[in-house]
Amino acid sequence: MSTQPLPAHPQSPTPHQLVEAREAFARGDWEAARGRLEDSREVSPLGLADLEILSRCKWWLGDVQGSMALAEEAFQGLVADEQPHAAAKSALMLSLQWGVRGNLAVSSAWLNRARRLLDTLPESPEHGYLLYLEGNDAIYLEGDAGSAFATSLELTAMNRRHKAPELGSFALVLSGLAAVRRGQAARGFEDLDQALLPVMAGDVSAEWGGDIYCSVIHLCYELADYSRMRAWTDALAAWCAGLSTSFMYSDIVRVHELQLISAEGGWKVASEELAVLGERLKNAHAWIAADCFCELGDIRRRQGNRPGAAASYAAARGLGVDAQPGSALLLADAGMNQEAVTALRAALADRGRLGRAWLLLPLVELLAPRDADSAEVYCGELEGTAAYFGTVGLLAWAHHARGALLMAQGRWGESLPEFDAAAQGYRSQHLRYELSRVHERLSSVRAALGDTGPALAERATASAIRAQLGAAPILPPAAERVSDGLTPREREVLGCVLSGCSNRQIAEALTISEKTASRHLANIFTKIGVTSRTGAAAWARHQGIAEHLEA
Repeated sequence: MSTQPLPAHPQSPTPHQLVEAREAFARGDWEAARGRLEDSREVSPLGLADLEILSRCKWWLGDVQGSMALAEEAFQGLVADEQPHAAAKSALMLSLQWGVRGNLAVSSAWLNRARRLLDTLPESPEHGYLLYLEGNDAIYLEGDAGSAFATSLELTAMNRRHKAPELGSFALVLSGLAAVRRGQAARGFEDLDQALLPVMAGDVSAEWGGDIYCSVIHLCYELADYSRMRAWTDALAAWCAGLSTSFMYSDIVRVHELQLISAEGGWKVASEELAVLGERLKNAHAWIAADCFCELGDIRRRQGNRPGAAASYAAARGLGVDAQPGSALLLADAGMNQEAVTALRAALADRGRLGRAWLLLPLVELLAPRDADSAEVYCGELEGTAAYFGTVGLLAWAHHARGALLMAQGRWGESLPEFDAAAQGYRSQHLRYELSRVHERLSSVRAALGDTGPALAERATASAIRAQLGAAPILPPAAERVSDGLTPREREVLGCVLSGCSNRQIAEALTISEKTASRHLANIFTKIGVTSRTGAAAWARHQGIAEHLEA
């Protein structure tokens, strides 16, 4: 018979086990703390403090759903135990977490619970958290930069009274976001840079600090300011590395890195990881998960993988994101031009000024050959937005749009400086796919101007970039492509139009009657969506149709 003492029952908690769990949590050993607390919880309920520790351990380990379930349980306990300040802070955290998960209705419900609790209490830092979430709602849900700025002033005053560094950070975030959206980008980003200091000093909890980083990186992305996005993504990566490799913000860092890698042309690396990260994050941070699927959809669409792109965009829509302009461009790639325009116009109605900018260049390109007046309106809006915010990316889009419109009007020489400016902007931001599209445009413009050598050089550059990216051949938008409805004879007629022929001269050159030549022209106008010989000639030049030299 063994003389060794029997081991303690593995599920018999002791005060010593709880002390060990708390110590493990304090030193950042989330796995050890979780294990001890879960073992203890199997035998008897945890106290509220230990329940909150277990909730945070699960959050640090990436189990956001499990963490939130425990936090909700802790909230009920705090209310029953008549700890209104702690209960309000718990409700505010849950409002934040439900918001980033994409469930705004539940987020709002938790915000209202916190508000009701705080309404009965004297002012405290928790009131500042409430103000911050309300300010975020004002700017993101209502587009109200003025209210967000007013809230930032309240938070600044509250911070003076309570000496709570996180309130100062919240104030600077709101003032910075408001300033940028008011067209004061330099001032806004100065405030946002300052807002990070309390976060980096550890004065703001990781849940709120991570959200601040993501808010600013998303703003940079909206502004098409990839250089600034790179700097903030690097800062977020450094912050995460000093905290944990398992919590969700480590995955979010990688998503932002992959967005930048994709922009620079690293599609193979990006596509291999985006789908996995999207699935992993969809129950923790729905907006970032949707970004994964949108980016993956864009890569697949550009590679010519339409079914794969459609599936990715559908996944993004399932998370509450409209996946535009990618979904519309997928329709355009399939020749469904009018459907694409309709989808883009519908999406415009639900977006603010900055969000609309992402849809305007595709609209201009799709509409320019058929509806120059509408294209002009959208182009003007994009130019105004680009001038207002002043970022390189938005300005490049505006030049690209203006060049496309001038090109559709046959104003080849005037389009050249616009495309050159767009190319310079894309090059400075390392946007390789966009750069290839501009080189393709420049090739057509040079060819139309009779500059054969430069045209071939531009086309070779575009082809080389496409080959390096693994992109499908770049074609003009569906509105500009030669339809298979054009007969070989109709193409010959277009060649004569390019040569400057009248209907009579077309008839003589092609040995047809003048009436037949007129009928061919009418059919061509209908098929390619133009209303004049000038428009038809511009369209034909862009398609590379040769002049009929015998005319």
